Amino acid sequence: MPGGPEWLFIFFLCLLLFGAKRLPELARGLGKSVGEFQKAKDEIEREIAKASAPVEIRPSADIVSHTPEAVHPLPATTQPDTRPV
Repeated sequence: MPGGPEWLFIFFLCLLLFGAKRLPELARGLGKSVGEFQKAKDEIEREIAKASAPVEIRPSADIVSHTPEAVHPLPATTQPDTRPV
């Protein structure tokens, strides 16, 4: 990180390049952009935490049975019909 004299040099360089009137506008714009960046970072962190949270699965009340017979009942006879036509 730059020390005291380096920051002073950077400040005077910006003052010469942009002027005294534009410097507060630039600082305001920089502050707003840093604030927007922080908001976006916090939102992404919330989404990641939300996605990694455990999901609770509760059985539905309308399901009667999980057995295959309850879903697809077999016919009473599985023999082919051999009656004459």
